[in-house]
Amino acid sequence: MRQRSSGGGWAAILYTLRKARASGGLLRMWRALRSRNACKTCALGMGGQLGGMVNEARRFPEVCKKSIQAMAADMQGAIHEHFFDDFSIEAMRGFSPRELEAAGRLAQPMYAGPLDSQYRKIDWDEAIDRIAAKLRKTPPDESSFYFSGRSSNEAAFLMQLFARVYGTNNVSNCSYFCHQASGVGLTSVIGSGAGTVTLDDIEHCDLLFVIGANPASNHPRLMRSIIDMRRRGGRVVVINPLRETGLVKFKVPSDVRSMLWASTIADEYIQPHIGGDIALLTGIAKCILERGKHDEPFVREHCEGWDAFRHHIAESSWDEIVRRSGVSRRAIRRLGDLYSESRHAIFCWAMGVTHHAHGVGNVQMIAALALMRGMVGGVGKGLLPLRGHSNVQGVGSMGVVPKLKPEIARRLERAFDIALPMSEGLDTLASLERAHEGRMKFISLMGGNLYGSSPDADFVARAFAQTDMVVHFNTTLNTGHAWARGRETLILPVLARDEESQPTTQESMFSYVRFSDGGPARHEGPRGEVDLVVSLAEAFFSEAANRAGIDWNAMRDHARIREKIAQVIPGYEPLADGEAKREFHIEGRRFESPHFATESGRAKFHLVEMPALIGEEEHVPGRRPTAIRLMTMRSEGQFNTVVYEEEDVYRGQERRDVILMNREDIRMMNLRVNQRVTVRSEVGSLSRVLVRAFDIPPGNAAMYYPEANVLVPRRADAASRTPVFKGFAVHIEPDADQGEPADSKTIAPPQAAGSSRDRMKAC
Repeated sequence: MRQRSSGGGWAAILYTLRKARASGGLLRMWRALRSRNACKTCALGMGGQLGGMVNEARRFPEVCKKSIQAMAADMQGAIHEHFFDDFSIEAMRGFSPRELEAAGRLAQPMYAGPLDSQYRKIDWDEAIDRIAAKLRKTPPDESSFYFSGRSSNEAAFLMQLFARVYGTNNVSNCSYFCHQASGVGLTSVIGSGAGTVTLDDIEHCDLLFVIGANPASNHPRLMRSIIDMRRRGGRVVVINPLRETGLVKFKVPSDVRSMLWASTIADEYIQPHIGGDIALLTGIAKCILERGKHDEPFVREHCEGWDAFRHHIAESSWDEIVRRSGVSRRAIRRLGDLYSESRHAIFCWAMGVTHHAHGVGNVQMIAALALMRGMVGGVGKGLLPLRGHSNVQGVGSMGVVPKLKPEIARRLERAFDIALPMSEGLDTLASLERAHEGRMKFISLMGGNLYGSSPDADFVARAFAQTDMVVHFNTTLNTGHAWARGRETLILPVLARDEESQPTTQESMFSYVRFSDGGPARHEGPRGEVDLVVSLAEAFFSEAANRAGIDWNAMRDHARIREKIAQVIPGYEPLADGEAKREFHIEGRRFESPHFATESGRAKFHLVEMPALIGEEEHVPGRRPTAIRLMTMRSEGQFNTVVYEEEDVYRGQERRDVILMNREDIRMMNLRVNQRVTVRSEVGSLSRVLVRAFDIPPGNAAMYYPEANVLVPRRADAASRTPVFKGFAVHIEPDADQGEPADSKTIAPPQAAGSSRDRMKAC
């Protein structure tokens, strides 16, 4: 498959038409997308009460392939009634993520016991009773409640309330495996873990840094705002080890000029080493200092720690900066010149920044670079973590964290007249580690695919196998249903957002709260998440004194939940009049002036040391490498762990069992393109992987997530506990058996996993 010269364009339009036709026709898809519901995919957000395909700037049409893919998945027919009779759990393990997603909508509760080799149908009453009975027998600290970003604010708030009334603070969400480093890093600098800008600020900036992110694939609707900004004379700096097609040129389907001539995106495209971001950012900061372009009054009046930071940057060695970043001094100076000339700059980033052992340090360094020139607090400037799932920020706002902020904890206790558990609680990775030790008896997974989004996949599968009961709340099948299996496992089918019988709310990455109207259910059987939480709470407390005094049945009314959210969650007070469905930006999140949410009201500079390059001692230029730095990546045809298409058209890959390498590394390692190799890390291996040449710096390589998760160590950033999905060392060796010659249609066959799972899962 040939790599495309631009992202978007006619291919995206034709893909949309094909998906619509396969989902029942263009009119049916149009009606679904135009309903007054928030988009189900990225946290950029659109839809809600302004109508589907409309963003908060009232721009129409706002739609992308991700929106189409998610909607098409929800519009599928139900899973065939004999599916679970025909396919054992072991057989399901041979299915690819795409095949499981495409099997259809879950419509009935499914159960597998300790000796079962297959899932079987059970009725709702039995499913709820089994869960409640297990919880009554389980010490609260031996349970864990995990949430993805698909849940509504109402469901997330209610489920974390139930978990705490039950007695545990082992409550976490998917951000711990994606943007937790952003929240921790930002909080340490400005006192708030959310982005400081709104969508409108992008319209007013003159320089946009895109660091460790690929919005052309993962947040396509942002590309229209970027193109408009460039047309007004703005500049874009892309920092990414991989040269991504959509960040070089992009064709916005709703823009005639862009479609005809392809819009240029990056004014500067910088490709550092994997893990070289801090060194690169240090170099840019050094340029600003050497030119005297920092904002001295700003850092003196509005920041603390400036003198120590300034000395730290001044003493940094240019030789070390260049060596550890992999970027020339000349290129770094060009970035310094661009930033020096800017009056309104925004820094945005994604998991290429957070998925490192120094992820918090990466974020602190980005924030420091912004503070140096007073680029936080004001129109058209600030900090923007590009969050993934549509309501992941909202789920965090609802208190889905192990340890609540003291103010929220006090408000929650007053609102419900309860006493909260005092334990610190376990984050996502700690819960899995506890399960692997055999000390976790119950795990609830509210949406998403925790198995598919976890590092060290074999370890995680063993952890779930040690758990007495695992409960999945999902709309479709995923690899977690095959691998994240406890001694007892339940799969509970839930309604999609646009099928809820009552309105729900979601929060975008710009801290904008939307109302989704819901709509008619597409299948009989699935239930709303709020309804399930209430049913579970009523069943659990039926044989115990309801020490919380909570009228759980009243909480079936989403408006009642929103009243409580308004009492408990700062900034959500407008929900008190929830029936008005007023959408709003959360007050205080956008920094309109340089007054920060820290105790002192001043932002803080942190001294961030340049980390050593991963595998540096084993990779010497001009000498055959024995190790290489690896990052995982998502394709244009997937969203989070959900793979919609096998091919990645932007990167020119027709399959996913590949490793993208620099051509010089391929030569130096005596490999060849399309050769089958085994890739080994400290925790696992994959065999029959195809070598592919790609534009990535020497010493670095990339493989697709989640298939490559078996290679990812459980090492994590110490401050945020975010795993190192984009920064670890691997060794590559040729497979002894090369098998049939690789062609564009060959896909590695599925095999059962061994202890090291030294093969690539079928794609």
